[in-house]
Amino acid sequence: MPALYIAKVTTILKAHANPQNAESMVKYMRNQFAYFGIKAPILHDLFKQFIKENGVPDSSNEAEVIRALWDLPEREYQYAAMTILAESRKRPPEDRIKLLEELIITKSWWDTIDSLAANDVGLYFVRYPDSMLSYTEKWMNSGNFWLQRTALLFQLKYKTKTDTDLLFKYIGQCANDKEFFIRKAIGWVLREYSKTDAAAVLNYVEHNTLSPLSSREALKWLSSQSKIEHTML
Repeated sequence: MPALYIAKVTTILKAHANPQNAESMVKYMRNQFAYFGIKAPILHDLFKQFIKENGVPDSSNEAEVIRALWDLPEREYQYAAMTILAESRKRPPEDRIKLLEELIITKSWWDTIDSLAANDVGLYFVRYPDSMLSYTEKWMNSGNFWLQRTALLFQLKYKTKTDTDLLFKYIGQCANDKEFFIRKAIGWVLREYSKTDAAAVLNYVEHNTLSPLSSREALKWLSSQSKIEHTML
């Protein structure tokens, strides 16, 4: 069953391959991965139709199929694996976090990390909150900046349910990090939370030392709102 399912995914991806697009995609992603060259809107429609016609692997085979797809070279296979994950992200099995952790540290780049963090990991900890602290603390202390980025971003969509003490603690732990993806994540999560509690974000940025990139990103939405309000006066 897993082999047949993966073969069907391969057939549809190869049928829509576009070598010219693939070349530009490889360059855009800094030569990190090979591509079939299927642009995102088309790929989304293909996967939507594929799931409609073939369903998703049953629970006994799901992790095996996801891992197998993740191991294949073209990046569209990883996107296919994430599409399968998305079908059960609101009701993940308790051991799903081990698979998510594995995917985060394998073939890591922002395109998979950000979706896994904000969607799959975020919803997993909503369902299994007792696991949140042990895993995110481990990730923050791992030395792996993709795991650290995940620990920063998993609350991205929590809004009023954001654990601000935890968020600010993790930001403080890596505020001096030179890694671009960490500095960007700090700014992104603060910017998103500013839409829920502007005062908290303004206060944090004012009283804590952040990189110029993190500060600029954190205040970007608030600055745009201020400009809009000014033009309406």
